[in-house]
Amino acid sequence: MNKISFLVITLLLSTQYAFAQDIPLSELQIKQLGIATAPLPPKQQGELTGIPAQVVIPSNQLYTVSTPLPAMIEQTLVGVGDFVHKGQTLAQLQSPSLTEAQRSLLQAYTQSLLAQENLFRDEQLWKDGIIAESRMRVTRGAQREANAAMSERKQSLKLAGMTEGAIRQLLESNNLSSVLTITSPIEGVVLEKSASAGQRLDAASPLFKVAKLNPLALEIQLSLASARNLKVGASVTIPAFTAKGKITAIGQSLSGGNQTILVRALIREGTENLRPGQLVEASIANQSSGNTQWNIPNSALSRINGKAVLFIKTSIGFHIEPVTILSEGAQSTVVSGSFKGDEKIAVTGVSALKSTAMGIGGAE
Repeated sequence: MNKISFLVITLLLSTQYAFAQDIPLSELQIKQLGIATAPLPPKQQGELTGIPAQVVIPSNQLYTVSTPLPAMIEQTLVGVGDFVHKGQTLAQLQSPSLTEAQRSLLQAYTQSLLAQENLFRDEQLWKDGIIAESRMRVTRGAQREANAAMSERKQSLKLAGMTEGAIRQLLESNNLSSVLTITSPIEGVVLEKSASAGQRLDAASPLFKVAKLNPLALEIQLSLASARNLKVGASVTIPAFTAKGKITAIGQSLSGGNQTILVRALIREGTENLRPGQLVEASIANQSSGNTQWNIPNSALSRINGKAVLFIKTSIGFHIEPVTILSEGAQSTVVSGSFKGDEKIAVTGVSALKSTAMGIGGAE
């Protein structure tokens, strides 16, 4: 069919059927315009499908492991992708600052013992009436200050990674060590390794990122219309990866760029099939909505005067049926409308029908 024939048919139709909701076409005209139809897809009850989403790690399951003191990395014992247990050694460092912190604790410990002995002596002297009560109170204050200083030094070593047992052994043996052991705070997987053996680091320099990968989170961007009937607790599935979970939070503000709402879900089943950062298509069971919905191929949708429409096959041609878009995907769009369920819709040649409809109802 040449362009002149197409324009002639379109002009005749727009002249004869202006302002109508139906477009009469013979089977020959339908064939000449290249229009093909397909059955309306099976209806869905309250489900949004084909929604773009991204797999992320829940914030409370991601840890950054840093060096607490200036040090040099002597050895790393794990790599990216390794599974680690809580308390497992990740790296060993050499830190003169650790030796200095241990020496400070031993000094504070000695001062605390001396202050305790002085307090015991002055309490006896005060009871015997040999010294004034004011002197005994001064000695008691000094003992408390010494204990506080020792507690402070202990806490510093705990922040440096020393356990209570290691600190107790240090106080008993007086053996100083410059070896700083870095351990995993959780049972999980090493996602990043930021340093290597021989590298010198300042305090608080990141070494590893360790994360627990079960459950995983899903971040979904939805239009305001799609999120209107959603509720926390609604079921979410990722059909392509056999994963499922539930919505945990629905954003209260729109993003500035694309005017969408952020919806977060927690995926507890099928997480072994997913990877953080992965882009997927999700489905949401919109249980609060009783509207029947259809998942329509994007090729069948058109917009006339700002409204989304489908072209329904009739005995005389096609009927223009307005629909409400609930969710738009890359290949298909979820809509609601007044359908019986046995209709046939135009899936190709829709542009020809739209041109005719625009001639009937005015410019879009």
